[in-house]
Amino acid sequence: MINNYFAYYSQKYASKWLVFGIDLCLILATFFLAYFIRFNFTLNFDINQFFFQIPFVLVVSALSFLVIGSFKSVIRHTGFTDVVNVFKSIALMSLTCAVVILLNRLTGVVPGFTIPLSIIVIHALLSFVVLSACRLLFKMTYKYFKCKLLLTKRVLIYGTEDSAIITYNALLSNARSSFNIIAFVDDDVKKNGKFINGVPIISYAHLDENYMTSNDIDEIIVAHYNVDTNKLMKLFDNLSDSEVKVTKVPPIEQWVNGELSAKQIKQVQIEDLLGRAPIEIDNPNLLNEFRGETVLVTGAAGSIGSELVNQLSNFDVKHLILVDQAESPLYDVQQDLKRDGKHNYTAIVADIRDGLRIDAIFQNHKPTMVFHAAAYKHVPLMEKAPYEAIKINVNGTKLLADTASRYNVKKFVFISTDKAVNPTSVMGATKRMAEMYISCLQKESKTKFITTRFGNVLGSNGSVIPLFKKQIEAGSALTLTHKDITRFFMTIPEASQLVLEAGTMGKGGEIFIFDMGESVKIYDLAKNMIKLSGLRYPEDIDIKITGLRPGEKLYEELLANGENTLSTYHKKILISKTRELDYASIKSDIEELCITNRFQNNNIVMKMKSLIPEYKSNNSEYEKFDTRVQIYKKAKGIIENNSKDSKVFKSVQ
Repeated sequence: MINNYFAYYSQKYASKWLVFGIDLCLILATFFLAYFIRFNFTLNFDINQFFFQIPFVLVVSALSFLVIGSFKSVIRHTGFTDVVNVFKSIALMSLTCAVVILLNRLTGVVPGFTIPLSIIVIHALLSFVVLSACRLLFKMTYKYFKCKLLLTKRVLIYGTEDSAIITYNALLSNARSSFNIIAFVDDDVKKNGKFINGVPIISYAHLDENYMTSNDIDEIIVAHYNVDTNKLMKLFDNLSDSEVKVTKVPPIEQWVNGELSAKQIKQVQIEDLLGRAPIEIDNPNLLNEFRGETVLVTGAAGSIGSELVNQLSNFDVKHLILVDQAESPLYDVQQDLKRDGKHNYTAIVADIRDGLRIDAIFQNHKPTMVFHAAAYKHVPLMEKAPYEAIKINVNGTKLLADTASRYNVKKFVFISTDKAVNPTSVMGATKRMAEMYISCLQKESKTKFITTRFGNVLGSNGSVIPLFKKQIEAGSALTLTHKDITRFFMTIPEASQLVLEAGTMGKGGEIFIFDMGESVKIYDLAKNMIKLSGLRYPEDIDIKITGLRPGEKLYEELLANGENTLSTYHKKILISKTRELDYASIKSDIEELCITNRFQNNNIVMKMKSLIPEYKSNNSEYEKFDTRVQIYKKAKGIIENNSKDSKVFKSVQ
C-alpha cells in the first residue's frame, strides 16, 4: 500500500507557491539565527527592533525570489543550476537590504530603522546554506525512498563524458521508473576508483559475468557515442549467458527538444554490432553534382533503389525517373515521396529487358544520370535459373548501358556486389560479367561508366537479418548454413551514400569498393540477435546448421585475384585496380552469350566459366563444368599462373 501511495505521489509536483512560502519561512528562521549567532548565541538584542525588521526582510526576499525565480524549480531534481539560482536570489536580497539600509542612514527617511551590516552578511551566508541544503536533503530523501519502495533497476553507465552525466541525470529524474546507478564504466584505467556524483568509476576490464552477478546488475546503458564496436561485441559475448540488458543512448540530434529522457534509451540495434564504426559521408559537392540533373533509377522499388530515390529527392534535381517492374513496391515509394511533399518525379512500371520500352523512356525523359540497381540477387534461386540471371543481370545491364551510351548520358553508375569477386555462383558470375561489359563499353563511349561494389546490406529483401527476425518472432530455431560463414555488412543508407559518392568522384571506368572493416561471423550475429530479443541461446532459441546452399561462399571478398586498390579523398572508399582485359574480345563474347542464352541450355554456364576464369562453382550442380573448362583451356593452350596474390591466364601459343 505504501509502495502504491509513493508511486502515485512521486509523479506529482508540489506547487511552486508552496516552495515559495517554505523559502520565506526559512529566510525568517535564518534571520533569527543570524541575530542569535551575532550576539554570541544569546537573546541580548532588541526584540522589538527585530520584529520591526521582519516585514522589510520578507518583502525584499519575496521580490528577490520573484525576480530570479528560484522557487520554480522541481525540488527533487535539484541540480547545479538550481543552486546557482538560489545564490542569485540570496545575493540580490542581501545587496538590496544593504543599499536600502545605507540610504536610510544617509537620508533618515525612516528614523531609527537599521539592520547591522554584519547581520545582513551572516543572514546571507546562512540563507544560502540552509536553502541549498534543504533542497539537496529533500532530493536525497526522495531518491532513498524511491529506491526502497519502488522496483529499482540496478544499472551501469558505459562512459564518463558529458553524455554519461546527462544520462545519469535523466535516469534520476525519471518519475515512472526507479534506477540505481551502481557505477560508471570507462576504458581509461586512470579513472578507475574515482567518483562522479558519489558513484564510482570502474574500468572496462571489470565487466564480466561475475561482477554482474555479484552486483545484481539489470542493465548496461551505453552513453559513449564513439564506443569501440569490437568492445561492444565482446561485451555481448561476455554477457551471452546472463540476463543483463544492454541499451544505448541515441545521438544528441535525436533528443527531444535537445533534452534526453529515460524513455529515449533504446535497445542496442544489430547495426551497432557490425564490428566497425558507421560510415559517414559528408561531401558538399553532392549538392552541386546533382543540381539540375534528370536522374533515372532502375530497381527504384528495391532496398538500395528506394533509398537512392529517398536521398536524391533531397537534392535539387530537375527530375527523378523511377523504373521498376514491381508494381506494388513502386507504388509504395511513390506514396512516400508524395507524403514528403516531393513532386518532381515520374514512376514508371517497366522491364529493363524490353529494349523498345527503355529506349522510349530515354527518348521521352532524356536522363542525364543513371543509377542501375535493378538485378536478380538471390544466389540459390539464380543457381536454379541461370537463364533468368543472364537475361536480367547481363543482358538487361547491357541493354540499359547501350541505351545510356547512345543517348550520351553523363554518368552511368552500376551497383554490383562482392559476390562478383571470384564468383562461386551463377548470380555472382552474371554480376561480374556486367562489370566487365560496362568496362568494355567505357572504351568506346562518351558516357562515364562507374561501378560500385559492396557487401551485404542490413534489412534488405532476402537479407539474413529479416530472416532471423521472422524466425525469432515465430519461436523457431535460427537456420544457418555453416557455423564458420562470414559476411561484410553495411546499412542501406551507407550503401546508398556510397553509390551517390561514386557518382560524384567517378571519372569513368572505376570500380569503387568500400572499406567495410572486419567481416562478421554470422553465427555470432545470430546469437547476438537472440540476446537482443530478450531471449537466451540455446534455452529459448536454438541455432540449426543446414549446410551451404548451392553457389554459396563460406566467406566473401571485395577484391578479385590480380586486383589491388588505389585510395580516394575519402578514406573509406577505394578504387579497385583491375587486371587488363581484352575489351574487344570480351564484349563480343558477352554479346554472343546473350544471344545463346535465348535457347536456355546448360552450355551458357560453361560459356560463362570460359569468360570468367576465376568462376569456380561451389556446392552446385555446375561443378562438373569446371573440369570441362580445364580440358577446354588445355586444348586451347591456356595455362593458369598462380601466385600468392594473383591469378593470371595466358596463352602458350
